[in-house]
Amino acid sequence: MRKVRLSIVFYSQTGVNYKMASYAKKEAEKNGAEVKLLKVSELRDTSNVIKGSAWDKTIKATEGIKIASPEDLVWADAIIISSPTRFGNISSQMKDFIDSLGGVWAEGKLVNKFVTAFSSSKNLNGGQEQTIRSIYTSAMHWGSIIVPTGYTDQSIYAQGGNPYGVSATQADEDDEIKNDVKEAIEHQTQRLLEIAGKYINN
Repeated sequence: MRKVRLSIVFYSQTGVNYKMASYAKKEAEKNGAEVKLLKVSELRDTSNVIKGSAWDKTIKATEGIKIASPEDLVWADAIIISSPTRFGNISSQMKDFIDSLGGVWAEGKLVNKFVTAFSSSKNLNGGQEQTIRSIYTSAMHWGSIIVPTGYTDQSIYAQGGNPYGVSATQADEDDEIKNDVKEAIEHQTQRLLEIAGKYINN
């Protein structure tokens, strides 16, 4: 049986989505997947980032991570996209990456990829579900297969779990994750790999 190839693509300004993506990477590798952890390009000017801020710490923590390219999605069987919410939508950085996929989309190279998504916001009702659904709207246009969590595990009933995909809440000035989302992320990752694995090894 062939290993599932998983690309995890995230944007993270304060470290929350990076942490979520890292949880997914660890769980996927534990389940035997071949994994790429990828970030999207920063569009904002970072020259005046406050030293020691969450943004500064995230820039330093992720500086060695490869920038995602369209070919990373072509390579993958399964894809996790993780974006903070911006007024109920994805971040401009993630939108810019999605907009760069026109070439591979036109060639049909994203058809039948298995896609799931994470999001985060400052408060519990900050638009996370709408952000995830925005990602899924793009995946529909690609011809990809959306893998929501549904109510398939007890972790979905905890804070951060929902039937669309995991959403984290940033709680304090350091933007640490308030709600415990680790188990929900692990379940969502396992579910994605299980479904993709059945398809590629059929």
